[in-house]
Order: sequence, then structure tokens, then C-alpha cells
Amino acid sequence: MIETEVMDNIIELKHLTRKFGDLIAVSDLSLEIKRKEIFGLLGPNGAGKTTTISMICGMLEPTEGSISFKGFGGKEPKSLIGYCPQENIFYPKLTCMEQLVFMGQMFGVNKITCLERAGQLLTLLGLSDKAEEMAVNLSGGMKRRLNICLALIHDPEILVLDEPEAGLDPQSRILVRDFIRRFGESKTVILTTHNMDEADRMAHRIAIIDYGKLLLLDTPHNLKRTIGEGDMLEIVPENSSGNDVTGFIDQVSALVPQINNNPHTLLFRHPDMLEIMPSIKRIADEMGFKIAEFKLRQNTLEDVFIHLTGRNLRP
Repeated sequence: MIETEVMDNIIELKHLTRKFGDLIAVSDLSLEIKRKEIFGLLGPNGAGKTTTISMICGMLEPTEGSISFKGFGGKEPKSLIGYCPQENIFYPKLTCMEQLVFMGQMFGVNKITCLERAGQLLTLLGLSDKAEEMAVNLSGGMKRRLNICLALIHDPEILVLDEPEAGLDPQSRILVRDFIRRFGESKTVILTTHNMDEADRMAHRIAIIDYGKLLLLDTPHNLKRTIGEGDMLEIVPENSSGNDVTGFIDQVSALVPQINNNPHTLLFRHPDMLEIMPSIKRIADEMGFKIAEFKLRQNTLEDVFIHLTGRNLRP
């Protein structure tokens, strides 16, 4: 959990709606994003995350509602934002350094400053030895890190990252997370993801959205407290089909109710789960119910999503 101090708003979304024909991708979304905040926009694929940030970045016009940037005296919003899209984008015949210098000059930054910033960014993201290599020849994790460098070459106030850990190897994932945390100490980061663990580890506050609507907005700690006290018991059956699962749930529900409707992973919560676990295991043994995994854990953000929607997170 990361606690955040009280800060001024840098972005305000009011009643934001975006329609594509009859499809409502974002519906009456209102929220505020603060300065020096890592803000998580969390939800499954198709929830409206990318549409929302596309409107914030000025790539899509809202159908209804407004977006305002605070404290910049009418400065063009696009110059305030560095955007790293979900898909890596490169010029096929440029080296890593050439990519960065070209992108910086497109934002009006002079070449000397571009070269200096490019060197700093490549070093920070572990790519200094790849400066003269063609970007298309990099590994997937390196390409992702270079795309973050491209988003930052014009020194924006706001960094928008759409699924920043997509395609990253474990080493790159740690490097990117550390970089985002450092960047968030002085600038604002908007992080969109369907990876709830990623958001929990990094964000000061999280907005959970689904089907284009805001479900909850708070710190990770407070979000997890909304679903009650007690530990979670997670049971994965060896065979999730047939009547065995239903019979087992019926028996266990006399002790503690199931809190999801997914037969592949059964979730139960109780304030005294440690005391109840032996009884649950005994029920399974008496029924001959085979369990592949039997795990006690604390609440997660995915549990919050299940509590709000009654279903597991869509991949």
C-alpha cells in the first residue's frame, strides 16, 4: 500500500462520455487526478480504460462532458502529456538514439537538448548500450522501455502508460516499476492496466471501472477494506465440472458462504477463517472432493472487483 498526501488537482474529468455509434465506451465518468500522484485506472479489457486516456491525451473528442488541466495557464494539453501506448511504435529505419531525437524535435525541443535527455533516459531505463542499435532489433522488454523513453523525451508533466508491463520479462518489469515510482515523486503518472497486482503495488489511488462506468475510487488499502474483514480462503478443485463442486459449495456454505460464482476457483471469507479451515478440509475429505490448491490469503483488488460485479476479472 502507498499512502498519498493531499495534493492539488492536475486533471479533472466531469461527466465524460464517449460513444461509438450505439456502443457507450465511457459513461458519465467524473474523477480528479492530483499532482505528483501515480493514479491507477483499473479494469478488464474492454472496460473503457484506453478510450478514457485517449480522450485525456486529446486523441479522441468526448461525446459529452469535459476534461480540464489545472495550473498551466492555458498551455496546450498535448505538450503536457507523454503517452506510451499499449502497442510499441517505432520508425523502422532509426536507431534508438535517432528515434528519441526525432520525437523530441517533433515537440519543438532543440537537438542538443534532445541528445542530452535521450542519453539520460536510455541510462535510467537500462538501454544506454543500445543507443546506436536499430530499435526494431531490440527484445520485447527493451522495446517497451524505449517506448517509455519516447513518451518522456519532451519532459512532460504527465506520463500516461497504457498497460506498461505488457510483454515485459521479470527483469524489465522490476526496472520499469522502479522508474515509474521515481518519476511519480516529481510528476504525475496515469497507469492503465487490468493487472490488479501491478496497480496495488504502484498506485497512490485507483479508479476501478467496468463497461465504461466508475465503480470505486480510493487508495488500494481503502478499496480492500470495502469488502469486509477477515482472510480469504481460495480453493481450486482438481475437477471443476459436474455436481461435485456444487455439492461441496452447498456443504461449505453452511459454515461460510461462497463469495464468487466461479467453479474453477472457489473463494470464501470469514473473520475466523483459520478456525474454520479444518472443518472445510474435513468436508472435502468426507465427500471425496479432490482439491488441487488450498490457499489462505488476504483481500486483493480482484476480490474487490468480484465483490462489485459478482464475477472474476475478464482477461
